[in-house]
Amino acid sequence: MAKGEGAEQYSNASLLNKSVSSDGFKLARKHEHRLTVCNKLCYAIGGAPYQITGCALGFFLQLYLLDVAQLDPFFASIILFAGRAWDAVTDPTVGFLVSRSPWTRIGRMLPWILFSTPLAVLSYFLIWYVPPFEHGKVIWYIFFYCLFQTLQTCFHVPYSALTMFISSEQKERDSATAYRMTVEVLGTVLGTAIQGQIVGMANAPCLPGPGEIVADTSNGSLVDHNVSDHGISLQHTRNAYMIASGVICLIYILCAIVLFFGVREQKESCQIRTEPMPFFQGIRLVVGHGPYAKLVMVFLFTSLGFMLLEGNFALFCSSTLGFRKDFQNILLVIMLSATIAVPFWQWFLTRFGKKMSVYVGSMSVIPFLILVVCVKSNLYVTYVVSFIAGVGVASAFLLPWSMLPDVLDDFKVQNPDSTGHEALFYSFYVFFTKFASGVSLGVSTLSLDFAGYISRGCSQPKEVDLTLRVLVSAAPVALILIGLGILYSYPIDEERRQYNHKMLQEMRDSEADSESETTEISNVI
Repeated sequence: MAKGEGAEQYSNASLLNKSVSSDGFKLARKHEHRLTVCNKLCYAIGGAPYQITGCALGFFLQLYLLDVAQLDPFFASIILFAGRAWDAVTDPTVGFLVSRSPWTRIGRMLPWILFSTPLAVLSYFLIWYVPPFEHGKVIWYIFFYCLFQTLQTCFHVPYSALTMFISSEQKERDSATAYRMTVEVLGTVLGTAIQGQIVGMANAPCLPGPGEIVADTSNGSLVDHNVSDHGISLQHTRNAYMIASGVICLIYILCAIVLFFGVREQKESCQIRTEPMPFFQGIRLVVGHGPYAKLVMVFLFTSLGFMLLEGNFALFCSSTLGFRKDFQNILLVIMLSATIAVPFWQWFLTRFGKKMSVYVGSMSVIPFLILVVCVKSNLYVTYVVSFIAGVGVASAFLLPWSMLPDVLDDFKVQNPDSTGHEALFYSFYVFFTKFASGVSLGVSTLSLDFAGYISRGCSQPKEVDLTLRVLVSAAPVALILIGLGILYSYPIDEERRQYNHKMLQEMRDSEADSESETTEISNVI
């Protein structure tokens, strides 16, 4: 249909002596952005490092800082907030620099991915190393956490914007995004499995309170609680974290190589790039686009709810529910369920629309967030609840990245003379969500400090249990409901998406006509 419309426009605007070769030029141009399954897979694999490292850090860093590095909860909250806040600041900065990057022989986005990978891998490894000194530990973790987040941003912002450069076809981009989300959810499974299973085999022994010491010594023998029944010491646990980080670093490098050699970045074909604009002017332009601002607010609140759940669920399982030896398996069940559910959500959004998918996906999680804190601690019930909740979590992975290209298309239709801002749109979306998550993680860890959290404690005060229940249930539910309330006013529905697609196709057809005519005139001259 689009091809017929383009051919009609072409014939009406053509020169009287236009040859068949110009039609061939146009037809070739229309097919050059078709992606093979191999292209989509290679592109999707490039998203795995961000999710693998992000999942490992999100689920385990708080637990690692408190129970393995043995930092005070107050200092742990400073590290978590500083790392996330710094990460948030680097996103628009890197996005601005990427948008001003010149086109190179390998593209405009791929050089950032290539050169950031080695240092990102090194800094990630050092996050999970406990330095042999006490007074500089906080500075050590803040420095390498912030350095890794900066380098990870130099990878992920160009990679996210690359969605707009692998194809100009909306269906191709949506398909590639579905591949990417499937692999990224698999990445969260891989990150959870590697970090959880390796560390779970060398779990740090807990330290009993005074009442628990009496119970343990009632048989007349003293127990050394610095070493577990299987001879596992705190040093074993520290080594396990380093082994897990080494495996993840290797996967990070392999994924970056596959992305670099398997994806060809396409030059913009719709308009001539405008001159780079000043940083703050770019901010006003991006944030001032109404649909974008509303979409960011929607996923700011819903993502914040899921991040609170992610950051505190490991502690909740091990401390409140008492599943100290099983929490890593519970996390793995959630991620496996989410992986299985991604194809379902891809079908659902194509059948019922993206806006409806956000409502259904987010609302489906709420009953199970309430159930997991209301039901008495039971391992099998927790596994069932976790599996069903993972279906809803999958929608949180897929839908934001599937809807952002729609906002970009809408912006291009309304601002046809302003191009080259893809990286800014993606980076500012990540900025708002990361900054909010930094605040949430910092506040949640600080709340545990005020509640009296005991590092490596076999049991926690009731105030800590209550705080964890609020952080994994009441707060996420409230945030998700606020986000869904904002979604009601989001203006891009399926009808508007189709209109934008038609307008952009006409713009590309017009550009193709102009280029083919220019080529023909040049050949005549």
